Amino acid sequence: MNFIESPIKDLIIIEPKIWKDDRGYFYESYNEKLFKAAGIDTNFVQDNQSLSQKGTLRGLHAQANPYAQGKLVRVIQGKAIDVAVDIRKNSPTYGQYFSIELSGENFTMFWIPPGFLHGFITLEDNTIFQYKVTGMYDKASEIGVIWNDEDLKIDWQFDTDKVILSEKDKQLVNFKDLRSPF
Repeated sequence: MNFIESPIKDLIIIEPKIWKDDRGYFYESYNEKLFKAAGIDTNFVQDNQSLSQKGTLRGLHAQANPYAQGKLVRVIQGKAIDVAVDIRKNSPTYGQYFSIELSGENFTMFWIPPGFLHGFITLEDNTIFQYKVTGMYDKASEIGVIWNDEDLKIDWQFDTDKVILSEKDKQLVNFKDLRSPF
């Protein structure tokens, strides 16, 4: 497994070793020993999975302490642009984002620790997105920022006139109004 630091400290891109042959492929999507050696020493408590059609945007979300979540994300089928926004108030990259393409073809995974908003947009129909989280879901701890915030200027690499959003995600605040708990 190859662990690569992103331009924003603590966001880690993970490229697993893939064994392919005429039967298909095999890879380890998680190995506690390797993750600890790479500095990701955490306890995962829940796995989540979503199926989304092309243009579905989920985010930007986080949870406040004590229910803050680290997320190990990947796409099993299809393709998505995954985005993490630094909301750690004392970070030199506060308010900056990093995005990466995750797909069922590239097998890339992405580690997002607590202190970041997270969201993704699907680029293909029937995209299956999976994430392991370090904290249990707690509705009262949810925080979020609107996906098209003018200050963040996120390039979603998609025709934004065709974005599919939940009612909840349409109501999120602007970044300047976020009171970050991190």
